[in-house]
Amino acid sequence: MQKFDTLSVIGILLALIAILGGQALEGGHISSLLQLTAFLIVMGGTIGAVMLQNTAAVFMHGLRLAKWVFVPPDYNPQKLIKTLLEWSQASRKGGLLALEAQVGSLRDNFMKKGVQLLIDGSDPEALRMALELELDVYEEEQRRAAKIWDAAGGYAPTIGILGAVMGLIHVMENLSDPSKLGGGIAVAFVATIYGVGSANLLFLPIANKIKMHIESQVKLKSMFIEGLVGIGNGENPRIIESRLQGFLG
Repeated sequence: MQKFDTLSVIGILLALIAILGGQALEGGHISSLLQLTAFLIVMGGTIGAVMLQNTAAVFMHGLRLAKWVFVPPDYNPQKLIKTLLEWSQASRKGGLLALEAQVGSLRDNFMKKGVQLLIDGSDPEALRMALELELDVYEEEQRRAAKIWDAAGGYAPTIGILGAVMGLIHVMENLSDPSKLGGGIAVAFVATIYGVGSANLLFLPIANKIKMHIESQVKLKSMFIEGLVGIGNGENPRIIESRLQGFLG
């Protein structure tokens, strides 16, 4: 069962409380930071730029990966090591065909493919090459999708400045009407806050957390490949365990 990442929620809440609390302590009104026009300029412009940079498939994949910030993918290397050792012992007693019963219970397609290739009698090194190639493709796809959040973090501050300039243009156009100056100045400053704030408190942290989870998944799959090759070569379970523990430092 996947666990909920409460640290991400605490981090977001702490950042918001610190900023809004600081605004209140300085005697400012929190409502002054709520500007729909500035929000539309910054968020709409940022999303549009990111969409222009990527294909629809990459963009949608990146959005789906955002759930990892709150519900991270399963990462239990010790459980994987235990499973691989059980398979190693079973194959030493009953041959590789003894692993056939494990294929149906596997939910991960990568693992299922690896075990099936092993049962079918694939050469261990050929098995390694096939799985490592698939792993490289997986990692590249995941990292490309995660980069949409990096891109958003890069574009948002610039679009915030664009919003600020637009607000100042509005001010200059209405110098003869003092009643309209406040709104333009507010949009100018709040757009900058939205751009810099969203990049550094949301987009870039999301990107980095997703990349951290991608690294953990790649490590897990690399451990699986190493263990499966060891089983295929008929290595002693203790040697396999020692090599797999090396992945964990």
